[in-house]
Amino acid sequence: MTAYTELENNLEALKLNAIREYLPNYLEGDKQLSLAEILKQLTDKELNYRKQRSARMSIHTAHFPYQKEIKDFDFNFQPSVDKEKIINLMSMEFVENARNVLFIGSSGVGKTHLATGLGVEACKNHLSTYFVNCHELIERLKLAYQENRLEPMLKNYLRYKLLIIDEIGYLPIDNLGSNLFFQLISRRYEKKSIIVTTNIPLSKWGQTFSNPTIANAILDRLVHHSEIFKISGKSYRMKDYTEQHTKQHLNR
Repeated sequence: MTAYTELENNLEALKLNAIREYLPNYLEGDKQLSLAEILKQLTDKELNYRKQRSARMSIHTAHFPYQKEIKDFDFNFQPSVDKEKIINLMSMEFVENARNVLFIGSSGVGKTHLATGLGVEACKNHLSTYFVNCHELIERLKLAYQENRLEPMLKNYLRYKLLIIDEIGYLPIDNLGSNLFFQLISRRYEKKSIIVTTNIPLSKWGQTFSNPTIANAILDRLVHHSEIFKISGKSYRMKDYTEQHTKQHLNR
């Protein structure tokens, strides 16, 4: 067995996959590089590979409905969204400072896209992130309450640096669900960040949560230390439908 084969085996055993992949290029390439320069570049590639792999795993476990990034968002189509403020949020300073983000607007205006895009960016920055639909979250909390395991469930949602709660307001929430939701929001208040998307104005949350007092308590904690985006543009879904319909008409 040659020394090179043994080296490959060692790299494989140590799981230094990027170094193993790029090593032949350096052995056959520029002879002007010193050994230290070669090792520096190879270890840089290994670190970058591990960073990308970690981000992919984090994105997978975050349970996003799809993988869309901020760069994919059409700010020209949705001018009511302040692009500069969204770009600033991508620094993830709001997560480090336990601030919240609220996206408010009718169906199809891009709320979930923006929330997901920020979530993906958080994963790339090694910030634990979880995405959940509001109705699904409420049902999980209620089941945990009925089975006397609410505390472990709440602790599970508390461990994420960023929790994204999608579609608040699409379905009414009963009194028990409202109380359990308040407990979660209260526990995370000023400790961990939340991104919320909702299709109803904040002034009408009392109707969704069936208890105006609890709704106000929830809002008080969400809105404090938060960035609020009110999106008043057209629906992306209608845009896609119109474009597709136009193409079909032109092709006839």
